[in-house]
Amino acid sequence: MEFKQNNSTAFFVVLVVFVMVGLSFASVPLYDLFCRTTGFGGTPVIKKNVNESKFSEELTIKVLFNADTAQGLEWNFSPVQREMIVNLGETTLAFYEAKNYSDNSVTGFATFNVLPLKIGKYFSKIDCFCFEEQTLSGGEKVEMPVSFYIDPKIAEDPNTIEIRTITLSYTFFVNEDNNDKISETYIEEKQENINN
Repeated sequence: MEFKQNNSTAFFVVLVVFVMVGLSFASVPLYDLFCRTTGFGGTPVIKKNVNESKFSEELTIKVLFNADTAQGLEWNFSPVQREMIVNLGETTLAFYEAKNYSDNSVTGFATFNVLPLKIGKYFSKIDCFCFEEQTLSGGEKVEMPVSFYIDPKIAEDPNTIEIRTITLSYTFFVNEDNNDKISETYIEEKQENINN
């Protein structure tokens, strides 16, 4: 009887450990999904379909654009425009520019945020260079678009009604894990395009 009880206890302890390890691995993607869905922590909501029928030319907001690069990434990264006046509910297209000033192909990825944090749920990105890694060959310069809109409900929320300026900020990081593999593939594809 005691042996059976010890086995049950051991099985339960092992099960709890496995569940905890599984939850720890799942916590990062689940938290990311939560933030993107709710706009928590200034993370912009990502939308695929936008109904522009709600936009109003009378309601505008200033959007400032910021760009940073993390240490170790040999890129110049900056917004093409420093600010825009945006109609609420209207799809807007803005551009950032990146130049790899190293001699080697480099892969980077961008993280983004909007300030003030409380407007994250009203700022929706439709398409963005930050959804995928970006690989630039040595000396290459590219413009990268971001398509977004600001939900007109921002003007009705008592917590955000005073907001007149939003900052959209990106930081690019070097992707240490995939750089060599992706860079070689990227260079081969570029060579094929040149040869064809």
